[in-house]
Amino acid sequence: MQRELLQNLINWKNKDDRKPLIIRGARQVGKTWLMKEFGKSHYKHIAYVNFETALSLHGIFESGFETDKLIMALKIESGTDIIPGETLIVLDEIQECEAAITSLKYFQENANQYHIVAAGSLLGVALHKNRSFPVGKVDFLDLHPLNFSEFLMAVNEPQLLELLHNKNWDLITGFKTKYIDLLKQYYYVGGMPEAVLTFINQKDFKKVREKQLNILSAYEQDFSKHAPHEIVPRIRLVWQSLPSQLAKENRKFIYGNLKKGARAREFELAIEWLTDAGIVHNVSRCNKPGLPLIAYEVLSDFKLYLLDVGLLAAMGNLDIQTLIADQSLFEEFKGAITEQYVLQQLKSIDQLPVYYWSAEKATAEIDFLIQYQNKIIPIEVKAAENLKAKSLKTYHQKFNPGISIRTSLSDYRKEDWLVNLPLYAFGIIKIKSLNL
Repeated sequence: MQRELLQNLINWKNKDDRKPLIIRGARQVGKTWLMKEFGKSHYKHIAYVNFETALSLHGIFESGFETDKLIMALKIESGTDIIPGETLIVLDEIQECEAAITSLKYFQENANQYHIVAAGSLLGVALHKNRSFPVGKVDFLDLHPLNFSEFLMAVNEPQLLELLHNKNWDLITGFKTKYIDLLKQYYYVGGMPEAVLTFINQKDFKKVREKQLNILSAYEQDFSKHAPHEIVPRIRLVWQSLPSQLAKENRKFIYGNLKKGARAREFELAIEWLTDAGIVHNVSRCNKPGLPLIAYEVLSDFKLYLLDVGLLAAMGNLDIQTLIADQSLFEEFKGAITEQYVLQQLKSIDQLPVYYWSAEKATAEIDFLIQYQNKIIPIEVKAAENLKAKSLKTYHQKFNPGISIRTSLSDYRKEDWLVNLPLYAFGIIKIKSLNL
């Protein structure tokens, strides 16, 4: 399958000031496949080592950071000659060896001729704990589940994708039913590579659900294996509450829904661990849409989403019959599935800050605020073809943002201050091409 991040990796390879690269992302989003595919396509050789199994390397890295010695060890372990510019060094599951993470600093400073890319499960947690990791010595890329654009390519619909890229709205509207059917499939299957491959190869939604439940089970096993023992029960409470938290009319995370009398200080570390692991997204409230948005962030008010719409559907035990029903799938969890989908598309845009806004007395709320090219753009998400935009009008009157985005199942149209972008086009039509 094609992943958009491959182009980012090509750009990294060609940089004059290239540094060792760390690919961050949750377990099973395709990091290992991406690194190997990149190596096969753009290098003569791949020197692949996995620190989960290459235990002999741990002692070598822990004994010092002489880069010549480390390169020789990697040659022996991988069985591959390492030639600068011709060999891609892949350090997988690097979080299993803290010294290997630290060594990237010395490769950048003393042996930058080598092309090194690293990744690993729960790497975000490991990096958060690794205080010796120097800022500025590595490049980062974040890999997420497949977005809808990548899903269309995976299910062999390149013409429909090209149509969206070309913004031929008359033709797009003519194929609206087909786009909506594919979007329904994506809502159920999601973007986890294993689930998508199962769908492509077997066309069996029950098999897809089995794969999703296996992934969710693996995440829960990680809680016990890798999280501090004392916060594991709290991680489970937060994790298991996510479908019900998102099913509320107001999706703001409520500690009291975890257990009676729950307080923020009890669960802060649990939420931080889940966020560092990459399996939840924390979207904070902004009390004002000013630049930069982070300056107006209210850390105590936030929503927690999963990393993948298909996994949310699995956690919520979404029935296969919703795929057949007219538009009911888009309104499941009171529209939370649709909101999860939109966030997932936004998260696939590199370095895009995402927040939400609500009035102090919660009389109006904007689902997402993004900061894009020194503009603050409000995005309101509507399930099905609901075009009422009361909150968006309130926001527009209060802050006069110039232009706003509403995304729904309705057709594309642009008014003086509002663009309605069909859900199936959201994330595929680039923001800059909307001339906001």
